[in-house]
Amino acid sequence: MTKRTANKSTPSTQRYLQIAEIKDDVIIMKDGSMRAVLLVSSINFALKSDDEQNAIISAYVSFLNSIDSPLQILIQSRELDLEQYLELLKKAESEQNNDLLKMQMIEYRQYITELVELGNIMTKRFYVIVPFDPFRSKGRSFFQRVGDVLSPTSIVNLNQKIFLSRQKQLFTIVDKILSGLSGMSLRAQVLDTQSLIELFYNTYNPTVSRNEKLEDVEKLMMDNIM
Repeated sequence: MTKRTANKSTPSTQRYLQIAEIKDDVIIMKDGSMRAVLLVSSINFALKSDDEQNAIISAYVSFLNSIDSPLQILIQSRELDLEQYLELLKKAESEQNNDLLKMQMIEYRQYITELVELGNIMTKRFYVIVPFDPFRSKGRSFFQRVGDVLSPTSIVNLNQKIFLSRQKQLFTIVDKILSGLSGMSLRAQVLDTQSLIELFYNTYNPTVSRNEKLEDVEKLMMDNIM
């Protein structure tokens, strides 16, 4: 039986991604632009009263009129992972001293397990991607923008001072978006670095991610340093 070896000439998937780096809750693209990602709740519009629906529509119109930068809305469907929930139930069973309650918990866990096995239960997540492109800033001259395009290395390898300045400008836009979403009774949260890495890991490795959980980003960073 021969051992198969990976072809070293096979290009990595990362080569085709436009992401240069993820740090401090920000995605840095290879062209030097930045992205922040918001996880947004949903509302059941059909169940709202007429007055509530009109209020939501009015708030949405005001939100669209208030933004002066592009936005991207992403809806992602995922298979619902209940493994951790089932493990918590199993642990609670072992700690339960009341026999009747313990039996009920066992039956409930079996019911959930059978329900998951009968069919794939999908869940939807809603994201808003907020971009910031410093090279399209009105305050930059034509020659400055041309210099940025001709020097991609300097774009990606930002020094900390420039990065913090651009990050601040990005999150100024993010705060404005959060305020607009709140006006529509939507809850939103900025994804941190760990959540961003997990988002892309789960997106590009849907099968692997169900069996191999991604380690904490802090641990990954320490392993690389050591």
